[in-house]
Amino acid sequence: MDITIGIRDVANAINVSVELDAAEVTAKVTNALETGNPLVLESDSGETVIVPADALGYVRADGTPQRRVGFGFS
Repeated sequence: MDITIGIRDVANAINVSVELDAAEVTAKVTNALETGNPLVLESDSGETVIVPADALGYVRADGTPQRRVGFGFS
């Protein structure tokens, strides 16, 4: 699932692809906002994205499956 995270007072958004469904992303964002703990997401490629809860402007989850082109992907 592709996630776009808007940061307050920053022009550019953060884009990350994760192996979570919409309910899991919603739970993580809700938990971060309720507790004040940072939103922590791990991307498909193994990168970790950490966003302070008070910096979250918006989170958009796009569940459209990615089209893959080429050979040898798993």
